[in-house]
Amino acid sequence: MLVLRSLLFNIAFYAFISVALLLILPVFVLPRRWGWNAVRFWGIANLWMLRHIAGVKVDIRGREHIKPGGYLVASKHQSAWETFALVPLFADPTFILKRELMHIPFFGWYAARFRMLPIDRGRGSAVLPALTERTKKAVAEGRQVIIFPEGTRRPAGAEPAYKFGVAHLYANVGCECLPIALNSGLYWPRRTFLRYPGTIIVDILPPIPPGLSTSTFHRTLKAEIEAASARLIEEAAASDSPPPLAQVADNSPTVAGTSASD
Repeated sequence: MLVLRSLLFNIAFYAFISVALLLILPVFVLPRRWGWNAVRFWGIANLWMLRHIAGVKVDIRGREHIKPGGYLVASKHQSAWETFALVPLFADPTFILKRELMHIPFFGWYAARFRMLPIDRGRGSAVLPALTERTKKAVAEGRQVIIFPEGTRRPAGAEPAYKFGVAHLYANVGCECLPIALNSGLYWPRRTFLRYPGTIIVDILPPIPPGLSTSTFHRTLKAEIEAASARLIEEAAASDSPPPLAQVADNSPTVAGTSASD
């Protein structure tokens, strides 16, 4: 049943993407904020299919911490799930993403239309000055700039690998940062088509105010996201129907020993 439901979901998911990319072509002549309604609908529809076909529900906690206006959003990144599931939560989000995605037909065109922030990861820290200026502009426009601090997906419970870029942006843009913890990798793992039934939990944590030193912010962000994500993995492992990966992640060194001094 797991294989069948996962297969049916993936067929529906990718078929819907193909159809949606054509149906929302009018966004190229609509104001950007109007066009975001189509993108938001796409994210909500994906969540609906995930629940009703694959049996994966969502529990969003801490919505009260989402404020209007521009700021950084630093999210744990365990799965492709958060690339669409976070969209409906924010009024006018933009993602920092790898430049290669901009070359994908249709997807790259839409990413450019909605002013995503592509970076060439191969250039390392050399991209930071230009990215900082673009992030400042987006925040000044009242947009929520979503960044995955580890730069790529990491398995649930894996040793964290936070990059310097998020701390650089925090220090130089001068805005608050909203941390997000989650356990999506237990239900939508990397490099497999299987989607395990259960409840993905997203915990939107209290914002980190501006003004901390770069090193203090980096330590604080890592400690808060990792501790909260570890709790969500433990909660999944203790549930009535834990996903197979939950117990493995629950026993990992990261989950067992994350601290503010890491």
